[in-house]
Amino acid sequence: MPTPASAATWFQRLDQQIFLADVLSRDSGAAMSVGFGRYGKGEKNPWKMTYDEALVITSGVFTVEGPSGSVTARAGEVDYLRAGTEVVYAADEDTELVYVTYPHWLAATESSAEAHRLDDFHVA
Repeated sequence: MPTPASAATWFQRLDQQIFLADVLSRDSGAAMSVGFGRYGKGEKNPWKMTYDEALVITSGVFTVEGPSGSVTARAGEVDYLRAGTEVVYAADEDTELVYVTYPHWLAATESSAEAHRLDDFHVA
């Protein structure tokens, strides 16, 4: 069973304390992705959803700011985001989460007008 420690490659956003790692990647042939995220307290990441996503908060407190307002989730809670939504991910505390996307978030982003957002990420 995958754990954050078993993730092969972590990506960091700019110089922020935002780290993402797929454990079910597009290389697996799956149409969806699953991975882990770590956000340091106070870190924010603006994003436009090009896929559907479920976030499962495993520790900390995490807010997603969207056009309909903000939704805050704590450990053990799930937040669902729809494709096409402009959001800001925000960590109210140091937060760890699991993300599940359909279709695969990287492939969907690369083939969209939002592909430039990927330039913010590098191997940690």
